[in-house]
Amino acid sequence: MAAGSDGGPTDRGEVRRRPLRNLWRLRRYLRPHTVEFSWLMLAGLAATGAGIAVPLVAQQVVDGPVARRDLTGLYQLGALALLLGLAEASLIFIRRWVQSSSSVTMEAAIRADVYAHLQQLPPSFHDRWPSGQLLSRITSDLSVLRRFLSFGLFFLILNVVTYLVVVVLLIRLHPALGLLVGVSAVPLFVIARRFGRHYHTASRRMQDQQGDVATLVEETAQGLRTMKAYGRGPQLTARFTAGTEALHDTGVGKGRLLARTAALLDLVPNLTLSIVLVAGAAAVAAGRLTVGQLVAFVSLQLMLIWPVQALGWIIANGQEAATAADRIQEVLDTPPAIVDAPGAVALARSTVHGRLRFEAVGFRYPGSPAPVLRGIDLTVEPGETLAVVGATGSGKSTLLSLVPRLHDVGTGRITLDGHDLRDLRLASLRRLVGMAFEEPTLFSMSVWENLTLGRPDAGEDEVRAALALAQAEFAYDLPWGLRTRLGEQGLSLSGGQRQRLALARAVLVRPAVLVLDDPLSALDVHTEALVESALKRVLRNTTALLVVHRPSTIALADRVALLEQGRFTAVGPHTELLATVPAYRAVLSAEPATPPPPRSPPGGPPLVRS
Repeated sequence: MAAGSDGGPTDRGEVRRRPLRNLWRLRRYLRPHTVEFSWLMLAGLAATGAGIAVPLVAQQVVDGPVARRDLTGLYQLGALALLLGLAEASLIFIRRWVQSSSSVTMEAAIRADVYAHLQQLPPSFHDRWPSGQLLSRITSDLSVLRRFLSFGLFFLILNVVTYLVVVVLLIRLHPALGLLVGVSAVPLFVIARRFGRHYHTASRRMQDQQGDVATLVEETAQGLRTMKAYGRGPQLTARFTAGTEALHDTGVGKGRLLARTAALLDLVPNLTLSIVLVAGAAAVAAGRLTVGQLVAFVSLQLMLIWPVQALGWIIANGQEAATAADRIQEVLDTPPAIVDAPGAVALARSTVHGRLRFEAVGFRYPGSPAPVLRGIDLTVEPGETLAVVGATGSGKSTLLSLVPRLHDVGTGRITLDGHDLRDLRLASLRRLVGMAFEEPTLFSMSVWENLTLGRPDAGEDEVRAALALAQAEFAYDLPWGLRTRLGEQGLSLSGGQRQRLALARAVLVRPAVLVLDDPLSALDVHTEALVESALKRVLRNTTALLVVHRPSTIALADRVALLEQGRFTAVGPHTELLATVPAYRAVLSAEPATPPPPRSPPGGPPLVRS
């Protein structure tokens, strides 16, 4: 069962029953390289053929020039053996050169598709999946797949062909001994089948544990300040140690399983070889086999040692690749919940007035027993600014996230100038809607790149105006000005600085609808007053939705809507609500200066640990 739309893990029983199914599904990445792979296989078979020919030449040398003491014939056959060896070495070099290039190309194609798919998945998916699990899938799991698709699969085919050809030649040299070597494949098959079954389970466990450890490391790096402030280093270290010990034990278990299997795979051909040597020597003594034939027989049989020894590695690599394919398909099989509808249209900014209407809008998070929003009916006229006020958990941020379709409405609809938002192309809608969050995200790129994220073609004067409006001119005082590269999450800046840059980024888009989720919460009173004064000029020509917690910010709004338990219970001017709605006064008086961080949806399922 593939991952569902809620981002849950696949059914593990299905993984055990059909461990190669998801690996087979990745064959589409091999198709563009079919011709290349065919040439590689031909080169590999030719190299193997050259190697197989050497023992047959050795037979002719021993039974011919050596037996007759013919030096001229010995030199000729020796030169032929040397040429075969050089041809084999050249073919192996060419094969590996081309093989490496194609394997990296396949890995890059899969990684690009997984990354693009992750971008299409809704925020609810990313809220429920640990980032370390996703990171391990797009890095280490893809490396495992690359090794198998480029080397493991190739050598699996090549070694099977080599084994069959050599066994046929051995039977021709001595039927009884050749059949003995052929029958020795039966215990090898039994050993390999049992090993593959156990190794697949161990591989899945280890790759999941690697994702867990990656998540721990990422959380520790991002929460370093909190960890140090509360002195929780030893506790987090204990968690990390427990995770790495579990990973260590699983890795050691895999190693022991591989070692036992490798020993058994070595034992079978070596026992067979000892029988062949004794029986072959007796056959030579009885005149049923020449010395040259015995040399060729043993040399050919020795050629089977490496394919048999490599069998353990190929199976291990194949099982790891199957597990990696399972984990990657868990992501790829999660359908994007928010996509362009058939026949979706694009609106030009110049044609949009900005009339935003909520019609019986309802929404609930996946897995939540109760809706967050219910029966929302409201119209925001072009150029109007509406402030949304409510207690923590009332659904304010959720309501705002529906406008750029970070989530889709569960019931009802939202329209922009009469167009249902779901009938608009996502790219077009998100160009029309500018959004700034209470917890702004800045990327590990330059200040300029962060500011122009939504509008790469913005000019220097426009960027300067946006920074001035957001009171973010401090960016020019950074070591390299707007070319200064910000650290991960922009944590090298203060919370207020991050909020001001995020606000400048939203304003720079020149949106038809501006959605601000309490973007001034981290500003001091003086800076907030300056930003609000500048925002008033922008909001005159833009439809705006604001989530506010400070009474001073409400002055920006033409109207205020009170949200209680997912419903609008009062809508009107601030002064009117303040005078007539006790619940509104209570909310304003109860709001802290800095609201607590947002919580996960109530009743939602736990984080995925796949």
